[in-house]
Amino acid sequence: MEKDVRQAEATGAPKAAAPSAAAGAPDYPLLARSLASLAEGEPHWLPTLANASALLWERLPRLNWAGFYLIDDRGDLLLGPFQGSLACVRIKLGSGVCGTAAAEDRTLRVPDVHRFAGHIACDAASNSEIVVPLHDGTGAVVGVLDLDSPILDRFSPEDQAGLELFCRTLERCCRLSSLPRA
Repeated sequence: MEKDVRQAEATGAPKAAAPSAAAGAPDYPLLARSLASLAEGEPHWLPTLANASALLWERLPRLNWAGFYLIDDRGDLLLGPFQGSLACVRIKLGSGVCGTAAAEDRTLRVPDVHRFAGHIACDAASNSEIVVPLHDGTGAVVGVLDLDSPILDRFSPEDQAGLELFCRTLERCCRLSSLPRA
């Protein structure tokens, strides 16, 4: 019962109540703590990633997609848990924003996806994107967090730092090493 109360507190208000840009930057340390609370006692990656995408979808304004791509046994990024519009199912490493971020093991913050060489338009409404690599316990890239927005230049350096904190928390909360390897 106590865990159910913590989970209800962690998820908070529906997306419609998310703060606007004028209200200030999201509280990323609070989001990271909420994620840790949601994952407590459940180290499996699937429910943790599902709740992580829902948490970001509910708490971050002006998104049209929030979710994960995970490296599968073929060495591609395969669609994982997400919230938002329909999505591309499979992305080659090195292709598009997600594949490039995974292949280069670095966060990519793209203010205008239409100017990104090789951008894959899974949703024509997306105008900006941020992708953060995810690592297993050995430091190997196992997937990415991908956020899309219909707003040009939606993601700031503060969003990048906060989402990187969120992903490091996620890496500590669940067994990403149990994901299939190429």
